[in-house]
Amino acid sequence: MNRRLFFFLAPLILLTVSCVKKKSASEGPSDYPFKVTATIGMIADVAREIAGEHADVVNLIGEGIDPHAFMATKGDIDLLDQSDLIFYNGLHLEGKMGQVLESQQSKGKPVYAVAEALLESDYQIIGGATESDPHVWMDVQAWSLVAREITTRLAEFDPTHAPDYEKNFTAYSAKLAHLDEMARSSFATIPEKNRALVTAHDAFSYLGRAYGIQVRGIQGISTESEAGVKGIEELVKFLVESDLPAVFVESSVSDKSVKAIIEGAASQGKKVRIGGELFSDAMGEAGTYEGTYIGMIDHNVTTITRALGGEAPPEGIYRKLSSPVR
Repeated sequence: MNRRLFFFLAPLILLTVSCVKKKSASEGPSDYPFKVTATIGMIADVAREIAGEHADVVNLIGEGIDPHAFMATKGDIDLLDQSDLIFYNGLHLEGKMGQVLESQQSKGKPVYAVAEALLESDYQIIGGATESDPHVWMDVQAWSLVAREITTRLAEFDPTHAPDYEKNFTAYSAKLAHLDEMARSSFATIPEKNRALVTAHDAFSYLGRAYGIQVRGIQGISTESEAGVKGIEELVKFLVESDLPAVFVESSVSDKSVKAIIEGAASQGKKVRIGGELFSDAMGEAGTYEGTYIGMIDHNVTTITRALGGEAPPEGIYRKLSSPVR
């Protein structure tokens, strides 16, 4: 009788144990520091600032790599498999990683599109929900809202250290508020006739809207779009008529199309120079000041301001740039 009872109860016992294990795994980390993977550096940097010593944060898509075209390797998938928590931007930025991220979610892993939280807020996403512009980090105030979302998700995953995450967010959001103020002041020194930003692809619309600068990208929101002949001709005409002194290349996008409009303007007697290289879809080298979100924005603000005739210290608005901007 005892043997029969054992065989009857054994599956129920195993099912109960399985459910208990699954439940405890979802309640928070089993060990510290727990593992967080973020797709892009801008998210990873914020997650490190908020998580502090409680998490080991890894950036999947490194410097100089275009997230629009990024395809995960087996090693990348292994890294995601080993992660306790995954953050990605969303808004169609990591388009080629959709199935990979969905696969991680289907396994019950916490996976969050942190920038998509803005769709539920009062913040206006350019393009709306269907044709969203994903480059929200170019508006520092918007990125502070994303930092808020990251804080919330960390606290949900690890409620034991929620007070630490809130404290770190308060300190970091104050830094972002000051960065936003400094960027606004720097851009205000650019002569009004020069407040136009021409780049390889349309990654700076949030910056333009936030800081009062007209933005023109040769390619569309995604680098997967082609730079059409008509679009290049229109930009050449714009450069000639506006007398803009400089255009900009990007660290993660080919400079071929930018050089094409410079040559086109030159053929019509208008000399335009490359004002510098901007960080658009990726930050600077890991371990450098430009390899942080604040350093990335500082570099961009300083480069744009100086190239378009404004006043900014060559070493950056915080005097921390690795190389002075000419």
